[in-house]
Amino acid sequence: MATGEATRYEPVDPADLPVGSVVTGSGRISSAEMYEPTAPNGPFTTKQLSRLDEALALATRDTGIEFSIYLGPLGEDSRAGAEQLHDKLGDSGDDAIVIAVSPGQRVVEIVTGAKTTQRVPDRTAKLAVMSMSASFKEGDLVGGLVSGLRMLADQAGTTV
Repeated sequence: MATGEATRYEPVDPADLPVGSVVTGSGRISSAEMYEPTAPNGPFTTKQLSRLDEALALATRDTGIEFSIYLGPLGEDSRAGAEQLHDKLGDSGDDAIVIAVSPGQRVVEIVTGAKTTQRVPDRTAKLAVMSMSASFKEGDLVGGLVSGLRMLADQAGTTV
């Protein structure tokens, strides 16, 4: 059984309603409100986030390697900071690659897992970092990340 207070219906003059409101046939007032989606809180636009998400999904799907991107400070020892991020992946870290970018420090680190090291050797990771850095210097953060992901994924090849 429902509970509540009984209310008395009082007719409303439609002229007194705000814009976007109507009185329905049953006497209820229905109001439309403008939906304003919240913008992403970070350095990327929605379109850029979509582009990054697509690149990550394609690289992961095609290679079977779990690619991750970290953007932020890495600490005094940037390599150790990137390796700590990779360690947080736990058991799945063996099949993962973390691309860690610290724009404030002007540092890019790529950490490969135990199984991914054979598929993406250090030489390839260094070339990917050089490619990303060139884009970053031109102010294209997303383009650099996407380019680096593609290079790493192309070298890793498809899953068997």
